[in-house]
Amino acid sequence: MISENELLRPDWTASARVRALCTTRKGGVSQSPWQSLNLGGHVGDNAADVARNRQRLAAFMGVETSQLGWLNQVHGTRVVELTRDNLKDCPDSDASFTREQGVVCAILTADCLPVILADRDGQVVGAAHAGWRSLCGGVLENLIQAMAVEPSKLTAWFGPSIGPVNFEVGPEVRAAFVEQQADSASAFSEQGARSGHFVADIYELARLRLSRAGVSDISGGGWCTVDDPERFYSYRRDGQTGRMATLVWLV
Repeated sequence: MISENELLRPDWTASARVRALCTTRKGGVSQSPWQSLNLGGHVGDNAADVARNRQRLAAFMGVETSQLGWLNQVHGTRVVELTRDNLKDCPDSDASFTREQGVVCAILTADCLPVILADRDGQVVGAAHAGWRSLCGGVLENLIQAMAVEPSKLTAWFGPSIGPVNFEVGPEVRAAFVEQQADSASAFSEQGARSGHFVADIYELARLRLSRAGVSDISGGGWCTVDDPERFYSYRRDGQTGRMATLVWLV
């Protein structure tokens, strides 16, 4: 079963009405190479095991599995509003938000950066799958706009993602970010990368995007999914692997 010490909990300034957590790979029933709390239904794992893992997660959270708002993530920038009426839709989207109690915004990751947002009054929460393509495309800015809250009243938390030592990218990735925001150059380094490549700090890139959008209350980050195989899934490290979930909801 899932236990509290196997999870990550945001240390942030969100309202008492907001609940949030991030799973690790521990506490489930999936077999290797998805061992054990794989929550992704699209990675080749046994469907019955994924369903049992999602049931365990919902029970731990004190919600029904039908309240979990899964998305079909496509590395894009689309944002959807989740309500009790559309939770079964599983739309092609990389971010969601809700104003309804008990509706859970859920993001699946295994190296990409999960970002959750909440307003300080506890009226709206959101979550984004911020891999570099979505991040560069504006998924965080789109989510902020969709939540329709003054950005200065939002608090953000970063879940675990690939760390800057292991996130090697080509020059086109650096160019895409720097073209949009010149100070993004500080998040890239040639040190430790192959010739002509860079290592990128996706946490820093996301902080810069949020800061430019007006969000200054930002916490979390600092993990590396690649370097911690005991706790985290990593697609870059393992190829075939499971998915963790980062979830936020209102009570």
